[in-house]
Amino acid sequence: MTELASVNGTRIAYTIDGPDGAPWLTMSHSLSANGSMWDPQMPALTDAYRVLRFDTRGHGGSDAPAGEYTLDMLADDAIALWDDLGIETTHYCGLSMGGMIGQTLALKAPDRLRTLVLCDTASGYPAEARAQWGERIAAARANGMAASTDATIDRWFSPGFVQRDPATIDKVRAMIAATPVNGYCGCGAAIAQLALTERLGEIEAPTLVIVGEDDPGTPVAMSETIRDGIAGAELVILPVARHLSNMEDVAGFNAALRSFLDKH
Repeated sequence: MTELASVNGTRIAYTIDGPDGAPWLTMSHSLSANGSMWDPQMPALTDAYRVLRFDTRGHGGSDAPAGEYTLDMLADDAIALWDDLGIETTHYCGLSMGGMIGQTLALKAPDRLRTLVLCDTASGYPAEARAQWGERIAAARANGMAASTDATIDRWFSPGFVQRDPATIDKVRAMIAATPVNGYCGCGAAIAQLALTERLGEIEAPTLVIVGEDDPGTPVAMSETIRDGIAGAELVILPVARHLSNMEDVAGFNAALRSFLDKH
């Protein structure tokens, strides 16, 4: 059941699954998504982990205040939510924007993270990619979210998966369309400022990096940069999958995630 917590002047929606007293695992979704993105992972986790899924500000059931957000702001929301729920330490798994928030948390609040799982994400962008974010934000303001849905689906899933699993694709289309424009633009502004590559060496949490082999948005090279930057980090590449590798290769993703969590 979805609950609401008031943190940093914003209502954040969250759900909790799994047994009382089990180790906490926090899961953070991509831009244009919400916590239901992690539904395919729940059967593989909730026997042994207390799983917190939250909708990032501007997404899902959370408030979508106007204006530009920052990754620090989004990380502060997660910390305040942990404080509200009495969570002292947690494993953390974030995909795309969720992985950017995770890196920020690992630098801001290292004592709160037991492990860090960074999926289909980046630690920084070249200048031309920052300009592209400006264009995407302007297009969302002008045309709404529905106009970019086809392009987003193409980045997120391989053509074979789109044909194989139309039910999942329909769910994801609805999730994208339901994202408030303010939320997309606010979080897009935060992502455009991502510049953590030079600080990866400061991250001390045991880290697993997972990426889809054919991810065009945050390609394998970006995951290799993160792996190389964080001491002892491991990298798992899921064949064929694109950006939402957790939904396209559920079995491979769940096996990699569960094995890493259990080890730590």
